[in-house]
Amino acid sequence: MRVGVPKETWPGETRVSLIPSAVAALVKSGLEVIVEERAGTAAGFPDAAYRDQGASIGGHADVFSTADILLQVRSVPPEAPLLRKGQIVIGFADPLGSPADIRTIAGTGATALSMELMPRITRAQSMDALSSMATIAGYKGVLLAANALPRMFPMLMTAAGTLAAARVFVVGAGVAGLQAIASARRLGAKVEAYDVRPAVKEQVQSLGARFVELPLETAGAEDKGGYAKAQDEAFYRRQREMMLKVVAASDVVITTALIPGKKAPILITEEMVDAMAPGSVVVDLAAERGGNCAVTQPDQIVLHKGVTVIGPSNPAASVPNHASQMYSKNITTFLAHLLGKDGSKKPSLELDLEDQITSETLLTRGGEVVNPRVKELLS
Repeated sequence: MRVGVPKETWPGETRVSLIPSAVAALVKSGLEVIVEERAGTAAGFPDAAYRDQGASIGGHADVFSTADILLQVRSVPPEAPLLRKGQIVIGFADPLGSPADIRTIAGTGATALSMELMPRITRAQSMDALSSMATIAGYKGVLLAANALPRMFPMLMTAAGTLAAARVFVVGAGVAGLQAIASARRLGAKVEAYDVRPAVKEQVQSLGARFVELPLETAGAEDKGGYAKAQDEAFYRRQREMMLKVVAASDVVITTALIPGKKAPILITEEMVDAMAPGSVVVDLAAERGGNCAVTQPDQIVLHKGVTVIGPSNPAASVPNHASQMYSKNITTFLAHLLGKDGSKKPSLELDLEDQITSETLLTRGGEVVNPRVKELLS
C-alpha cells in the first residue's frame, strides 16, 4: 500500500501531516510513502529530508492518484474530484461542524476517518491530535498576550521600585487552558482560572493558579468524554454576570471554551471588555468557532476602547514545526492501529469495525455516511 501526504491547501495552514523522521518506520513496515513537493517546507521539513528517509516526492495530482491512504491535517473541504472509491482519508474533518463535507466525501466512495472523534480512552491517548493542538494553542495564546500587553508578566523588584505581576484570567481549563495557565505562571504572572467543570479545580491549583468559584449549578456540565457540555442561555447569562468583576480586574483574559461541533459560547461580553483597563488584552482561542468574546474578529486584532482583542483561528499553524511533529506522531500511531499487526503488508486496509477507536472515528464507507452523530446532523 502507498501512503500519500498532500500539501495543505487551507489558507494559512503551515502544518504537514507527516514529518520526515516518521517516514522510515512506515517504509520499514512495508508501506510506500509519497509526499507532495514542498508539503513540509513551511514547517521546516524540506523535500530532501523526506527523500533521505525513503519517501518519493511527487506533484499534487500524483499523490492523490497513487495513494491508497491519504494523511492530511485538514481533509475538508474535500478535493472530491481527486478522491476515488476505496481510498482511505485520515485527517481533521470537522464532522460535527461541516457534515455536508462528509456527505461529499461519501459520494466519492472514499473511506474517511476523523482525528477529532478520537475517543478519550487510555489506549487512544497517543492518537489524540485535538489535545496536541490544544497544548500548542494554550502556549501560543500566552505569548500573544505577553507581546501585546504594555507591561511585563513577572513581579520585579528593581532599583526603580517594585513592578507588580500581571494578572491573567484563563477561562476554560481543558488542555489549552491548563497549558495557558502553566505558560503564564512560567512567565511570572498571577493567574486565576475558571471552568464550568468543578472537577478541574485540583488541576488548576496544582499549576499554581487560583480557581475562581462561581455559585452556579454545574451538575452535568461534563460529557462522558471529559469535554464541557453546552449549557442553556440562562446559565451563560448568570455566568457572565458573576465573571464581570474578575474580568475587570485582569490585565489579560485568555478564553478557551469550545463545544465540539457547535458555535463557541459568548462568555466575555462587550460590557466586560469595556470594564477592563486600557492596555489590557483578550486572547480568544475559540475564534475559529466564532469566539468566546463578543468583540472577537477571527484572525484580526481589534482595539476596543483601549483593550486589545486578539482572535487567532489557527494558533497551532503559527508553531508549525512542533505542531507537525506532534500531529505526525498522533496520525501515524492511529494508522498503525488501523493496520494492525501485519496490515501494512496487505494490498488494502481492512478495518476492524468492532474496535472502539475505529468505529467512533469512521465517517464514511461504501459510499455512505456511517457515523451516527454525522447522520443525525444530516437528517
